[in-house]
Amino acid sequence: MSRLVSPADVIASSADTVTAAIGGRKPRIAIVLGSGLGPLADRIESAVRVPYGDIPGFHVPTVQGHQGELVVGTLAGVHVIAQSGRFHMYEGHSAGDAVLPIRVFAALGVETLIVTNAAGGIRQSFRPGTLMLISDHLNLTGRNPLEGPVLEGETRFPDMSVPYDAGLRATARAVAAERGITLDEGTYAALLGPTYETPAEVRMLERLGADAVGMSTVPEVIVARARSMRCLGISTITNAAAGTSSALLSHADVMDVARDVGAQLADLVSGVISAMTPSS
Repeated sequence: MSRLVSPADVIASSADTVTAAIGGRKPRIAIVLGSGLGPLADRIESAVRVPYGDIPGFHVPTVQGHQGELVVGTLAGVHVIAQSGRFHMYEGHSAGDAVLPIRVFAALGVETLIVTNAAGGIRQSFRPGTLMLISDHLNLTGRNPLEGPVLEGETRFPDMSVPYDAGLRATARAVAAERGITLDEGTYAALLGPTYETPAEVRMLERLGADAVGMSTVPEVIVARARSMRCLGISTITNAAAGTSSALLSHADVMDVARDVGAQLADLVSGVISAMTPSS
């Protein structure tokens, strides 16, 4: 009887495949691109693109706006790896599968993770197109990617008191001010999805302290922190959450707003990477 493939085997095989595809490049920073935010990958120079279908354990995304490839090259003079498109838990994947790319990034030697997402705005002052620096999060997915045996290199009980690095957030605020980019800050709530929230759920989230809500990011940050990676999170507020306006929600509208604000987000991320010192 054949031996079941362990998560560690999948991570190692995936990392080996990516390493072979990108040659001797050693990315220091990983960027996860959310719905409609893939154009940021077009700014990566001397890019090598690795389709998810070529990587063991990776799934091809089924959601519009998620390209389904890793892009490795330089951005602002720094070697980076961009995850262009997620595979989400609401597509039927386990929490462990959804965060496989983060574990592969860690195996490649990545030390800093920048996560982006499209989110619904709960804070009344948020309008579509707002960029929100994530200062904290609520994991309301009912899942945790650290369930099960502890994987090599991970902490059993990671400290989540500062999930989003204070120094990186300060850098992002400084870059935004310098470039004239309006940048708010708040707490992101992650739900499983795939339904958008009801008005009652949005009122609940507001009382819990959430400023924005989405269906990703938090499991990735949990694993990144378990691997001692520094994290920076930025939400693009693409719509007002249910019950805060009379408009019905659609993924097409989310995509349109994400594309419209994509250049600003790309400027912000590029500026943060440029401002990071070699020791960061």
